[in-house]
Amino acid sequence: MQYIKPHPLWRSIVLVLLAFLPACSPLALVNITVPEDTYRHVKNIAYGAKPQQKLDIYKPSKQRHDTVVMFLYGGSWKRGHRSNYRFVGEAFASRGFVTVIPNYRVYPEVQFPRFIEDAAAAVGWVRRHIGKHGGNLKKVVLIGHSAGAHIAALLALDPRYLKAAGVSQNFIAGIVGLAGPYVIDPSQYWSIRPIFETAKNPRNISPINFVHSNTPPMLLLHGAEDNFVDAENSRVLAQRLQKVGSSATYISFANTGHVGVLLALASPFQGSVPVLEKTVAFLERLSPQRSVGDGPKAFQ
Repeated sequence: MQYIKPHPLWRSIVLVLLAFLPACSPLALVNITVPEDTYRHVKNIAYGAKPQQKLDIYKPSKQRHDTVVMFLYGGSWKRGHRSNYRFVGEAFASRGFVTVIPNYRVYPEVQFPRFIEDAAAAVGWVRRHIGKHGGNLKKVVLIGHSAGAHIAALLALDPRYLKAAGVSQNFIAGIVGLAGPYVIDPSQYWSIRPIFETAKNPRNISPINFVHSNTPPMLLLHGAEDNFVDAENSRVLAQRLQKVGSSATYISFANTGHVGVLLALASPFQGSVPVLEKTVAFLERLSPQRSVGDGPKAFQ
């Protein structure tokens, strides 16, 4: 498959298809537009015994950093598959980062906190094995969108999950949250209430309840026009982290919704909102190996 060069007209065509072809996989359409020569794709690596406990690795053609990126997709804790997020793997691999995208089990197969435990197990696999793929055995940055951002934040803030997976909390070098629901009360939403009814303590569901001063640096990005997960989630979490002395930056993007903040990582949309630019700059600040040449330096 050849790479289709991003163009304003192509961008408009993709947006029309996303709007009017819901029967197709919208993210599969986005994946058509991204290059294939910027990475090597290593697929279907098992990090656990369950069928869904598999991950893919995007190994950059030109590796410029040794910090590993792990991306956790969204889907309301009910859907999603790593194969739909090739555009995310390419975005970070093309900037020189080894990138891991795991699957995790979702409702109704499992309920809270099994998907958090799966993500922790994937982090454990990275800690033990990513060195064979050129990554750093000492450092990973978690990036999540929507439900994936919720999972990433809980891994960083509630130490129980990584501890159970045999991973030190210090292995998490940073968190990038895209449109995450960090202040959440599932009892208020019938569509997700059954997912979380297994929580032994409702307090355990919301990352905001585990804020502490030893949190890894966080970059919280949110679309100002997000009608699915209110941007207040990111703003309040950043405020709470800053109050206890942790490093947290909140950036809101005007005229951007819940999906737009994710699609901004894909090649055709990278010029629309600087999500990738801000994220890569954040990653570079955490990485012991700085990129040379074209790496963005726009983190504020």
